[in-house]
Amino acid sequence: MEIRKGKLEESTFIATLIFLAMEDILYHFIGENDSEKGMDLLTRLVSDTGNQYSYENSWVVEANGHIGGAAIVYDGGQLNKLRRPVEKKIKAMFNRPFDPEDETKVGEYYIDSIGVDPMLQGKGIGSRLIQFLIGEYVYIKNVNLGLLVDKDNQIAKNLYVTLGFEPVGEKTLANKNMEHLQFKKKA
Repeated sequence: MEIRKGKLEESTFIATLIFLAMEDILYHFIGENDSEKGMDLLTRLVSDTGNQYSYENSWVVEANGHIGGAAIVYDGGQLNKLRRPVEKKIKAMFNRPFDPEDETKVGEYYIDSIGVDPMLQGKGIGSRLIQFLIGEYVYIKNVNLGLLVDKDNQIAKNLYVTLGFEPVGEKTLANKNMEHLQFKKKA
């Protein structure tokens, strides 16, 4: 199993996995519960550059030539810059305003979304990917790593807390109540 940066030619796979993690939020952004339209938008964003969902910000888990997991991670201080292309694409494709709440901020790298192939869930891929990201960002780059978890998803929260994330606040994103967790390097 290898964890590495995603590539442009893997954009469809990355988008498919990330869609699993953010389907409800994506529907809120486009104003429709249409998986085909949501996937089309997300695939376009992942295959483009300079936006928060770009393959440039992705990490993938590859096993036996198959991408089984993906995560989108970026510098929280760049959120507004990375959102501008998303806003333009949503306005162009759906004629909708795009002004979600800020999910991250200066001072943390942010795991925007993480998804694991449903056929591979429960095999530790998500945990390994998160542990890799902790190592890459907290211990190598020496920055805080943050994420949001749905307050109703206790299983996911328990996983993150078990891996060392700690609650630092609450946020609302796309009308969902979320808990903000961070992993900080221990002194």
